[in-house]
Amino acid sequence: MNKIRLFYQENLSNNLIGKLDKKQSHYIFKVMRIKENGKFNVFNSSGEWVAKIIKITNGFVEFRIVKQLRSIENTNEIWLAFSPIKSNYFNFMIQKATELGVTKFFPIIFDRTIVRKVKIDRLEKIIIEACEQSNRLVIPEIEKTMDLDNFIKINKKLNIIFGDINANNNKLNLKKIKNNQICILIGPEGDFTEDERQKILKLENIQCLKLNNNILRSETATISAISIINHILNS
Repeated sequence: MNKIRLFYQENLSNNLIGKLDKKQSHYIFKVMRIKENGKFNVFNSSGEWVAKIIKITNGFVEFRIVKQLRSIENTNEIWLAFSPIKSNYFNFMIQKATELGVTKFFPIIFDRTIVRKVKIDRLEKIIIEACEQSNRLVIPEIEKTMDLDNFIKINKKLNIIFGDINANNNKLNLKKIKNNQICILIGPEGDFTEDERQKILKLENIQCLKLNNNILRSETATISAISIINHILNS
């Protein structure tokens, strides 16, 4: 398999002729130095395909699909509901969560959330780059920013794993998970307020999980929780 993987938004099929955008063309031609007849991989939710460069004109790479490498991937539905945090840590958290298999992101503004503006387009770029690097096919969705009340309103029956330092439980009961959709809920840097915590605890399919005896940073708690869930689901 070629190591170079690029996300291509349009439909892919055998013998399809397509063109990369300016940024991707620059990466292929100027950075990776791939010339005409050279090959690279393109992917989206339809699968992963080998593309062969037909020509390079005015800085744009035109390619033809020569074969399919794999079709849609089977993944666990792991969602992440989280509080936005400061930029560098935030970018790192989104990148690693994508690499670890999160399929949908929910930015939530809690009472103690410090960063209250989220640049969705910036996060989408980080997510795509992480998918290209980590061999994923499906690009995770990212929802618009909402408050906790709205999140609860539209996700009343969702299986939620609540990362709660006040919990005594450090194990999950898989029998309580009614489908393959699991949402990990991680709070803000200043932790949940007691009012928020009580709202969360009243949810129908909630499981509290103590991730560590130490107080973890938001990005550390996120990566720990996803890793734990992946281990349990894949055991």
